[in-house]
Amino acid sequence: MHLRKELNRWAYAVVLFFCSNIYFFNYKFQAFKFFIIPLCLAFVSLQIFPYFKYEKIRLHSKRLTHLSYGNELLIIFLIALFFSVILCIYTLYETYNERMFESYKNYIPYVIIATIFLGITFWNGIIRVYITGQQLRIKIRVWGIICGMIPIAHLIMLFIILSKTIYEIKVEDAKIVVNQARKALQICKTKYPILLIHGVFFRDLEYFNYWGRIPKELEDNGAQLFYGSQESAASVELCGKQIAERIKEIIKETGAEKVNIIAHSKGGLDSRQAICFEGMDKHVASLTTICTPHRGCVYAGKLLNKFSDKMKKRVSEIYNEAFRKLGDKNPDFLSAVSCLTQDFCNDFNKKAIDSPLVYYASVGAKMKCAVSGHFPLNFSYPMVKHYDGPNDGLVAENSWEWGSSKTFLTAPHLRGITHGDMIDLKRENIRDFDIREFYVQLVSGLREKGF
Repeated sequence: MHLRKELNRWAYAVVLFFCSNIYFFNYKFQAFKFFIIPLCLAFVSLQIFPYFKYEKIRLHSKRLTHLSYGNELLIIFLIALFFSVILCIYTLYETYNERMFESYKNYIPYVIIATIFLGITFWNGIIRVYITGQQLRIKIRVWGIICGMIPIAHLIMLFIILSKTIYEIKVEDAKIVVNQARKALQICKTKYPILLIHGVFFRDLEYFNYWGRIPKELEDNGAQLFYGSQESAASVELCGKQIAERIKEIIKETGAEKVNIIAHSKGGLDSRQAICFEGMDKHVASLTTICTPHRGCVYAGKLLNKFSDKMKKRVSEIYNEAFRKLGDKNPDFLSAVSCLTQDFCNDFNKKAIDSPLVYYASVGAKMKCAVSGHFPLNFSYPMVKHYDGPNDGLVAENSWEWGSSKTFLTAPHLRGITHGDMIDLKRENIRDFDIREFYVQLVSGLREKGF
């Protein structure tokens, strides 16, 4: 299969090379005129379907198929461009020595025709890739446009784009195959429904899922999901009450006796509040906290102390007003931040005693350097490291552990895993780490434990 694909690629690259240099070959060889029409027809075929009919690409999604077509066009473009440049330089040298074209006037249409054929192939490919490639971040798309007219830089960006999209095809198609194979197993169909609890400064919005691609992956594998919908920023006490009410609603709606909670960041503290102080221990089978600052964040207290009361009040008012418009009833920025401090968490841990009725588990992660995180975690990482030590961009390595089961994650390369990666915030395929599959296995583990 791979050999046939390579032969197909090189066959079309030869077609594009001859079409791009059609002026040269027609000028040089009289018999070449008989090949012009077949070459042009093959070129049109290349633009519509960059594979011979016998070599139909076997991908499991139309989007991935069109993305693969775009990649193939760009690779064919690069091959033909390389040999066309060599021929162009040779032709220019021969013209200079008056052994090729009689004058440079004949060299100009040669370059124009070559540019047209190569340009059509490039733009056909890049437009397909830009439309269908989900892993091309806005930054890469913008830099691709900026570098488009800068020699050498445009080729570097093109290789980056190809690298991203080729890896996307590999990962996403493999994921479709795996999910189709295990669909009947419903490995995420737990005894009790899953309640996802968001972290601070976010809401469960309809058009931007806090958990990225994770919910769909879980549902495709049988999970029944619900969301906490507590305030984006408020005290642990208030959020705990709201989560308790949400649990009661879910139990009434589903008829289930309990729920399994998966909570991210401050959501883990909110969930513990609901379990310990709102009587929800009898309705919660398990609590899995993801990157929750159980022992607080030193830097949070330091920041609060650095700002004046006037400035803190002003920032709080701006935030609270904005999130009331997004659906919060009682947003309280200052209370939320105060609940992340080390002093608060130390006091909270003394009072919030784990219930023997609930299975507790925790997951932590670590970045390896500031540049490995996206904004704003690339800025917060050095500050958190200064006050708290190694961290995921917000929560220190010594703060996330809680419960009887503990899982620590970091990718085996320089990037590491960030606080945002753990909820698929950027919808990014990280090399050597599949966040969606991690949650599938996490929920599958709960199912195996009888939850």
